[in-house]
Amino acid sequence: MKKTTNILVLSVLMFSVVFTSCGPGKKLVASRAWVSQLQQDSTTTHGQLNDCNTQVKTLSAEKAALQNQNASANSDLKALAAASKMTIADQAKRMSNLQNMIQAQKDVMSKLKNSISDALLKYKADELSVNIKDGNVYVSLQEKLLFKSGSDVVDPKGVAALKTLAQVLNSTKDISVVIEGHTDNVPIKTKQFTDNWDLSTARATSIVRIMTNGNGFDPKRISATGRGEFKPIKENSTLEGRAANRRTEVILSPDLNELYKLLAQ
Repeated sequence: MKKTTNILVLSVLMFSVVFTSCGPGKKLVASRAWVSQLQQDSTTTHGQLNDCNTQVKTLSAEKAALQNQNASANSDLKALAAASKMTIADQAKRMSNLQNMIQAQKDVMSKLKNSISDALLKYKADELSVNIKDGNVYVSLQEKLLFKSGSDVVDPKGVAALKTLAQVLNSTKDISVVIEGHTDNVPIKTKQFTDNWDLSTARATSIVRIMTNGNGFDPKRISATGRGEFKPIKENSTLEGRAANRRTEVILSPDLNELYKLLAQ
């Protein structure tokens, strides 16, 4: 019995020694693992902190740049506002001058149109017409008043009408004149005229010569051009339409140099 008891005591002591020697080893391993995890967490945290610091610096730089841009824009706006306040009176005056000039030109052209209509009153509506279009005065002279078919020689009745027109225009300054010949779409081919381009241009040139050589109109203020059949005012499918298209237009335009100068300021 005593022997058995001694064996039991010895076994307990040996178990205690083994248990005591194993306990501290496990704690040490656990501690080391915990320390390693803390180090990793610390490294990760420091990395994230560095990233945040970099982002903060970038945002600060962008904020500073944006503030500089806003300051520059505000400065420009203030300068522009100051300039506008300085010139608003001048702009109002310029606009008033422009409106007055345009109205004055309209009045001149309206008066010119009435003067021409009165001077050519004896001619019939199917011989000539006078209208204002796009700020210009159009005197449309029909072929029956000016020319025989296929000819560029102006008839005496047409010469008389052009003389009267020249007298009115000679009394009006700052007006430029374009003589524009037109035909119908019936082809022409003679020894004198190759096509309707030739005929319309020749007719316009004949009128320019009468206006300048015979009636003293300033050659520097007048020009001739031919449009052939390519600018009709009516359909060429009828006799009346073709007759209306065979015309010569005297286009009177105001001198716009002063207006251009004002716009350029």
